[in-house]
Amino acid sequence: MLTTKRKPATVGEILIEEFMQPLGLTQGALAKAMGVQRKHVNELCNDRRNVTASTALILARVFGNTADFWLNVQRRTDLWNALHSPRERGRIERARPLKIAA
Repeated sequence: MLTTKRKPATVGEILIEEFMQPLGLTQGALAKAMGVQRKHVNELCNDRRNVTASTALILARVFGNTADFWLNVQRRTDLWNALHSPRERGRIERARPLKIAA
């Protein structure tokens, strides 16, 4: 379970700050390299689209890292959002551990 109070970096932040800016990539250039529409990249950069397994595989191929890297960034963000959403927090707290007979 995440214990940090600091929100983790999102896929969009990582994509822009750690990959696109250092390489001088525009959204259009990245979209072309990925073989997707520019809108897809724009939504990733603006955190309006989650990284799916196929998108993670594409990003890994383009940047030479792993799909696990991209999926872990998404997972950390999803977990943090769930833990810090009052609605989701209520659902989580209503759950009760099973009492398994020994």
